[in-house]
Amino acid sequence: MPHLTATTPTPPPAWALAQRRLIETMNEAAPVFQARYTRPDGTFIWRQTWPGMDGSDDGYESYHNWPLFYTLGGSEDILSRSLAAWEAVTLQFTQYGQVWREFDAFYDWMHHGESSIYLYYIGLADPANGLHRARAQRFSHMYMGLDPLAPNWDAGRRMMRSPITGSRGPRLVNQWEDWSTHRAILADYPPPFDDISGVPGPTADWNDDRVYAAILERLNERQMRGDVPLNLTATSLVTHAYIWTGEDRYRAWVLDYLDAWADRIQANGGLCPDNVGPNGHIGELMGGKWWGGYYGWQWPHGFMSIIQPLTIAAMNAVLLTGDLGYLDIPRGQMDRMLELGRVENGQLLIPHRHTDQGWTAYRPPQPEFPLQLWYISQSDQDRARLDQFPERATTWRDVLPGRGKGDDIHIAPWYCYLQGDNPDYPQRILDAQWTEILARMDRMRGDDGDPETWDVHHWQDINPVHTEGLIQLACGGPQIIYHGGLLHVRLRPFDANARRPGLPPDTAALVHDLGPDHVIVTLTNTSVLHPRRLVLQAGAFGEHSFTDVTVLSGEAEPGQREDVHTKHLPVTLPPGRAITLRLGMRRYVNQPSYTNPMAN
Repeated sequence: MPHLTATTPTPPPAWALAQRRLIETMNEAAPVFQARYTRPDGTFIWRQTWPGMDGSDDGYESYHNWPLFYTLGGSEDILSRSLAAWEAVTLQFTQYGQVWREFDAFYDWMHHGESSIYLYYIGLADPANGLHRARAQRFSHMYMGLDPLAPNWDAGRRMMRSPITGSRGPRLVNQWEDWSTHRAILADYPPPFDDISGVPGPTADWNDDRVYAAILERLNERQMRGDVPLNLTATSLVTHAYIWTGEDRYRAWVLDYLDAWADRIQANGGLCPDNVGPNGHIGELMGGKWWGGYYGWQWPHGFMSIIQPLTIAAMNAVLLTGDLGYLDIPRGQMDRMLELGRVENGQLLIPHRHTDQGWTAYRPPQPEFPLQLWYISQSDQDRARLDQFPERATTWRDVLPGRGKGDDIHIAPWYCYLQGDNPDYPQRILDAQWTEILARMDRMRGDDGDPETWDVHHWQDINPVHTEGLIQLACGGPQIIYHGGLLHVRLRPFDANARRPGLPPDTAALVHDLGPDHVIVTLTNTSVLHPRRLVLQAGAFGEHSFTDVTVLSGEAEPGQREDVHTKHLPVTLPPGRAITLRLGMRRYVNQPSYTNPMAN
């Protein structure tokens, strides 16, 4: 294993100083945010009771990216706060009655996925944490038929028993109060069914007790028994247990469940059905219709609720097997929608819903999912699909203000940067994320309202930790797919002196270029006083392997190539030095693991 050392003095570029400023700003802002909104025991300063089937996911989302920030170079204090905050949210929502046995009692995997991201990041941040390792297994068992108190899994039919599941098992009948906190929100959505008397659309007023009663009756009749594509997001929870333990039973379950859905897609003529009845039949409770299920083609979000879990599960399967062929499962749905699409006024429009009247709700597709597929595969097929988006030549370069709920709105301009078409993106995204922290802290300083009136999303909308820019620039990967995806990146830095995850102090990293078999990165030490040592890992979980390394700049004699066969590469950065490396890479060839290479 070569040990690379930078030798050429290099003044720190603006992007490196901005990256360090962003890290330091979040280190300062996060504790202030937590002190403002929590009691001494860590619970939120909020109401004493909280009704309905809702909320715990939003509690966890208020901190979910803090352990990820630590793995990128955030302070040790951030990790300690992350672990304590998870316990406090769990305690508070257990007292509210929504969490039981440390896991949400019953909800869908749109929301389980949001809260579980926190768990996945803790695995990256603290792989020696035996308590969270045990939780990973225990929570996975609730979905594998291994927990008699949570019989969510029908092993014989290879399916979940309900769209709403949790630590209490499948929720086969919804009660009136379950949706109490959702009614005002869902009143702005199209009706879940076309045959609700007196509700012609385009929306259904859930606030009207008569309409709500009719909707609830049909939900229980048609949607609460059987499986839906959204449940595929549970594959991340079980993959998480595999990454932590290496036990093959977790890997086997993930692949079997995804294969079961692939069989259903094939049986439905290549289109993913959105409902499978309790006996395993497509359309069993929907009068034979393959559409109309819970979080399906018709309601409430349409296409996103199909493509998102399919993409998450396929990416998990690639991580577990190295077989890129699993990406064909979401590709098939994306390509089918593009075939049905059209271009109007310079915008690509595709149908986002299927109702009894056929395909409808033509809107611009999110670029995230085709870009995520391209990132994983690096194939010409997936790159060519991106050429169908006219916006690629216009709005894809824009760095929008804000961060979005998933801190994931800048994948398109990052892609353009990698193509050499958006050269100032690193500086712009770092400045934009710093500006967003400032805006949120300004909002916090003026936040004098009554906590009893706050919405459950209140804190996540002010959380000052943003990681999208750091992941893209330092690790060479996109932000996770929100609602439950795992992290897929090319590089992951570790601090060799502190023997912990993340960039060492004063150190900045920028991935300039990547391809199917390489990545190019610049590493910079902005300090004139302190040498810094780091280790680069190939992949978030060591799933990749370096094949060769070429120093492009930063040594007296750059350009020399050296073969390597390792997933860890040590680099020393003396004060004021930088080095640019071209790293050859074989992708998805190692068993993924949370193991810290600095632990031994």
